Amino acid sequence: MNQSDPRPDPQDSLAHEPAAGSLSARARAAVAPQSPYLNGLNPEQRAAVEATEGPVLVLAGAGTGKTRVLTTRIAHLIATGKAYPSQILSVTFTNKAAREMRERITAVIGPVAEGMQWLGTFHSIGTKILRRHAELVGLRSDFTILGTDDQLRLMKQVIEAEGIDEKRWPARQLAGHIDGWKNRGLGPDQVPAGEAGAFANGKGGRLYRAYQERLKTLNAVDFGDLLLECLRLWREHPDILEQYQNRFRYMLVDEYQDTNVAQYLWLRLLAQARKNLCCVGDDDQSIYGWRGAEVDKRGAEVDNILRFEHDFPGATVIRLERNYRSTGHILSAASGLIAKNQGRLGKTLRTEDEPGEKVTITGAWDSEEEARLIGEEIEALHAKKHSLSEIAILVRISAQMREIEDRLVTLGVPYRVIGGPRFYERAEIRDALAYLRVVNQPADDLAFERIVNTPKRGLGDATIQVLHNHARAARVPLMEAARFIVETDELKPKPRGTLRDLLISFGRWAKLSETMSQSEVAQTVLEESGYTDMWQKDKSADAAGRLENLKELVRSMEEFPDLQSFLEHVSLVMEANESDTVERVSLMTLHAAKGLEFDTVFLPGWEEGLFPNQRALDESGRAGLEEERRLAHVGITRARRRAKIYFASNRRIHGLWNSTVPSRFIDDLPESNVEVAEAPANFSYGGSRFDRMQPFSGSSYQTPGWQRAQAHRASTDDGGYSARRSGDRRGPMLIEGELVAKSTGGSGFKLGGRVLHTKFGPGTIEAVDGNKLTVEFDKAGRKMVLDSFVEALG
Repeated sequence: MNQSDPRPDPQDSLAHEPAAGSLSARARAAVAPQSPYLNGLNPEQRAAVEATEGPVLVLAGAGTGKTRVLTTRIAHLIATGKAYPSQILSVTFTNKAAREMRERITAVIGPVAEGMQWLGTFHSIGTKILRRHAELVGLRSDFTILGTDDQLRLMKQVIEAEGIDEKRWPARQLAGHIDGWKNRGLGPDQVPAGEAGAFANGKGGRLYRAYQERLKTLNAVDFGDLLLECLRLWREHPDILEQYQNRFRYMLVDEYQDTNVAQYLWLRLLAQARKNLCCVGDDDQSIYGWRGAEVDKRGAEVDNILRFEHDFPGATVIRLERNYRSTGHILSAASGLIAKNQGRLGKTLRTEDEPGEKVTITGAWDSEEEARLIGEEIEALHAKKHSLSEIAILVRISAQMREIEDRLVTLGVPYRVIGGPRFYERAEIRDALAYLRVVNQPADDLAFERIVNTPKRGLGDATIQVLHNHARAARVPLMEAARFIVETDELKPKPRGTLRDLLISFGRWAKLSETMSQSEVAQTVLEESGYTDMWQKDKSADAAGRLENLKELVRSMEEFPDLQSFLEHVSLVMEANESDTVERVSLMTLHAAKGLEFDTVFLPGWEEGLFPNQRALDESGRAGLEEERRLAHVGITRARRRAKIYFASNRRIHGLWNSTVPSRFIDDLPESNVEVAEAPANFSYGGSRFDRMQPFSGSSYQTPGWQRAQAHRASTDDGGYSARRSGDRRGPMLIEGELVAKSTGGSGFKLGGRVLHTKFGPGTIEAVDGNKLTVEFDKAGRKMVLDSFVEALG
């Protein structure tokens, strides 16, 4: 579309806003419909809805009804005739939020809400604007929006064209730089020289420019361009900007605290004319600084939500502080915690409901005991008819999930991971397991094919096809086919040599598995294969988390007698029923929990270095600490009825056991709203690796939270560990078959009895532990099974 055709709505050119006090204004007011949608709003909510003119900042605390305020405000603007639906710009952060908002508005004012063509995410609205004016920024209206894979492929081409070694300067690292620049609204010519020089010995800026030129050649954009090109369009064509400023009579923005610089500039340009901008957000819930949101950097950019009144003098600020979600103790604890932050506008959540249960703090000796305590508490709640779907476990980093997942599987508690795959389903874990499966069973073709070229070794599709052809013809596994192929001329010398080296490595690792522990073998395989090095060189935001997950995988293997047992356990976990019709506990990171709520929330891992996370403190100092505290605030306020905090005295970090200190956030909690829960004195599953040690003896920790925990532990004769002094630590139990039975209870089977399993056939019982049997099957060997899956033989 050309510059003179911005496709205005018919109403834009014909609309006339009656002057205040005029005949038409009074006449319209006389026939204005009643406003039943305002009924039920508290005074602060109603003020936010009716403050229609000028800039408005609504500080909406957790559970205070911000979505209702936004939707009611839009309904009010339309119902009172202040704007047509097409003259309202409403920006959300997710498509799901946009759909929900449209549905709510329709429920209030009817189908007229379908005319809201400018309700959506930043990127969806940016796309609509760019398609209307594509040629003004060097594109055609049918431009393609590239996904992550296509972006990386294009960046690799650009890097290669510049003669740069992509292994030394990976495309993912360049993608991170470019994405960061675009989030800050910086085009290739605006990137500071120092930053541009941080990649490929000063070639970062030139590569950025070449990447953008290549995008134009392909008539394509990436997600960052959807806003960056809009900014360029409006700066270079002020008449186009003016048309959109006139089009949007009212602008509303949800989750304003999470906007990055580019989004902030985009909004400010649009709002400069009419200034009818309403931003709804919570400075206490800004937890996305790592992905570009500007919260409290105290650097070149200043927090977007804190500077709102500076950008729009005379702005109305309305605080929504009445919470409709959580009980009094939970809200007071969360408010006391977040009050320690300096970079905030300030508000205090309150409720008119009952105080409810206090927030509990429970200390565990190590992370495995922590998982046991959580699992047993969930079972106790479920026994009291508490819905599993109303229980959530929120962790700081995904590596914490492994022990919790294993515990839930052992107990037969259904669960789901929100915001990502389960631990053993993550790509890096599947890759590592594929290596171990081949070491354990060389005939595992699926595993061999997955990792034969991971990391990249030059063994591409052509090589794999040669292996497949020979394997099918000779009816042998791929690895056996590879052993034959490397002795022929079927492959070119380079891939043949690489494949031969890989086969030699697998042979060496298999021999090591006969003399070394499985965790040592796994560590050796990951290092010698180059897989760990691949992620160490990766500069993407999730690389560090993937490395932590790999370390957690290696650590978890120590609890099993051999590699075969571990792999069987993993198979059990990954086959757990995923039916959506079954109630299940929700497991996720704190970041993924934003916007969700549950009756009961478990918060494990509240220890220094883990939460607050040491990396955040090292990289961002006080700003990082305050964002971590906001994350803790978000975690607590996800709970409606119960919030339960846990910390471990010992945790495996970077492969080494460390004595840990309870998080400073525990001492930020008001004592009147918190109680230290005493860990149960008896456990059903044996002791910790630190049995027979006094967990708190010789502690020099002086924080009030720690002292309270120590005092409660000291009130028992031996610190609450007497039940675990006898017997050595046992590894997690392997349960074959579908997880439908509890792990407790007696069994009618006896030692030496003969049983029949539908999968493994007949066998002899060698051990009985509750309803779990260790059976030596005649053909399948030694297995641990649930008694409900076998029947007695006469």
